[in-house]
Amino acid sequence: MREPAPHSVAVLDGAQLGRAIADHPGDTESALTAYEQELFPRSEESAADSSADSAAGLELMFGDNALQGVYDQFASHSQADN
Repeated sequence: MREPAPHSVAVLDGAQLGRAIADHPGDTESALTAYEQELFPRSEESAADSSADSAAGLELMFGDNALQGVYDQFASHSQADN
């Protein structure tokens, strides 16, 4: 499954929080608890899916051959545009 764009996730978060507040009028703690029950599993799944990408990004930026790796990454995009 393709991960949604960050702005789409923010819209989803806002909608879910709004729904939880509307479903629990006057009870902020219950609203937050309901919202978190949807948010946390989705966040955990997203974090697990992106952990390999994060590790690769850290290696690219801070590994022993970081300068060459970053150069190669930019060069490959430049060549693809031509």
